[in-house]
Amino acid sequence: MRMLAPAKLNRFLAVLGCRPDGFHELELVTTVLEGLEALTDALEGEPAEHLSLELSGPASAGLGVDESNLVLRAWRLLEREAGRALPANLQLEKRIPHGAGLGGGSSDAAAALKLGNELFGLGLSQTTLLGLAAALGSDVPLFLLGGTVLGLGRGDRVHPLRPIALEPILLVHPGLHVATPSVYRAIQSVGYPMPDPCPSLPEGGTPPWRNDLTGAAIWVCPPLADVRYALLESDGEPLLCGSGSCWAARYTSTQNLRNAASRLRQAHPDWRFWEV
Repeated sequence: MRMLAPAKLNRFLAVLGCRPDGFHELELVTTVLEGLEALTDALEGEPAEHLSLELSGPASAGLGVDESNLVLRAWRLLEREAGRALPANLQLEKRIPHGAGLGGGSSDAAAALKLGNELFGLGLSQTTLLGLAAALGSDVPLFLLGGTVLGLGRGDRVHPLRPIALEPILLVHPGLHVATPSVYRAIQSVGYPMPDPCPSLPEGGTPPWRNDLTGAAIWVCPPLADVRYALLESDGEPLLCGSGSCWAARYTSTQNLRNAASRLRQAHPDWRFWEV
């Protein structure tokens, strides 16, 4: 059995304050980038005598297959919920870069929950799977829903939204790695943004192009500012993806996007680009 694990794009991310539990109160509008093959992981599995995980793909370097891997953590939660072992050979092809703010690990975990549930005929409900997903991480539940999702709380309270069209967007990964916990810690150094939630959207309306983590991420990783500047120079409107290090820039037309992508590829051959 094969399950796809696409990347995601946070189109709106507001930090509304710090919670008593130490996490941050967030509001997010996120779109799962289904159908973008170059930014989609794939998890395959078949029943076996014992549980194993193999990694492959261009983004697999440096990742481990011990019990800290989110796929195996998701599988162990399924086993606990099922009350029995679920031995399987799992193979994960990684295409989503690690530490880029595209949710690769979270998407892999969601794929593992769905695959295990179907492969072994567990019959777990969507509500149960969402509870398991929330225990794995704030971004995992949204991948179970797919499409465009409103995230509240730590981002783990998810609600499906009507489809919201994407503008012409260029995703850029400069090869940097930014640790999410360090970005949230840095908010205290750069200061909290204004706690302004997403406004009500009219039919067909798009959310504000905003990420309140941008200043903290650049504080942690100053070279991120160079990527933003390059995208501004290309007439794009840049937005940091999650806590970084990938950037999304939207353009007024597909032709402007293609022209910018061509110029940026020539100027920065060590960066990776995806046209959405």
